[in-house]
Amino acid sequence: MDEPRHNQGQNTSGMEPATDELTDQVAAEFTAEASTGDLPGEQAEPVMLEEEKVKDEIDIQIDLLKDPDWVVRREAAITLGEMGDERCVEPLCKALYDGDWQVREVAVDALGQIGSPAVEMLVKMVRDWDVRKYVLMALGKIRDERVLDPLMLQLRSDEFKDDATNALVELGEPALERLIKALKDKDEMVRKQAVLALGRIKHSGAVDPLIDMLADADWFTRLTAAAALEAIGDPRGRDAIKPLTKDPDMVVRMRVERILAKWKKQPAGSVSMN
Repeated sequence: MDEPRHNQGQNTSGMEPATDELTDQVAAEFTAEASTGDLPGEQAEPVMLEEEKVKDEIDIQIDLLKDPDWVVRREAAITLGEMGDERCVEPLCKALYDGDWQVREVAVDALGQIGSPAVEMLVKMVRDWDVRKYVLMALGKIRDERVLDPLMLQLRSDEFKDDATNALVELGEPALERLIKALKDKDEMVRKQAVLALGRIKHSGAVDPLIDMLADADWFTRLTAAAALEAIGDPRGRDAIKPLTKDPDMVVRMRVERILAKWKKQPAGSVSMN
């Protein structure tokens, strides 16, 4: 096990720097017939020892991430996430490369627990195709505005658009504004993924923008928008999709009729306001 790391020049004993005056004072107290005072730094020492104990435990768990047993590595990743210390970020990011998927998944959760301190390293790792899926999952668990740009960018990726969509859905309301803006993107795929995400987030603030998408040139986007409105459940959406029963595309007409048939009116105030 690596020895605990300390900042250069840091006094780790919790005691004042040794000086002749302090040395004489301590010696006098030890040789006095009756000593009534505490030693200098005595009260601070338990606190410092506790801090050192935590540092030791972090180092122990980091070392366990290299254990040949995946169960041990998995438990170590869970523990590091619970500790929430910034020093855990780098080893947990490395654990995203672990050969066992169960270790990778708990590393994702652990990074989400640590939160914002993990964003910078994760954003850099988005470039790595091998771990991009897990990086996107981790970013989706962190409510930090810096995660939005890399997630929105991946909506243009054939391979990772669904992973990015899932992450944006997990973010929920913080992603709402960017997703609504993406409904007007020139890229048809981006528009579709934004519609899907908004339907799953189920926020009433997306109702009007989704109604606008019912006029999209792409039939699948129109149909997806209708399904998203049904998922949100706002009565405005139900009225808005009715004209699609006369849509030029037969598939849209048939699917919208089914949506309307199963759409039940919700009591007032039941619309999601995530």
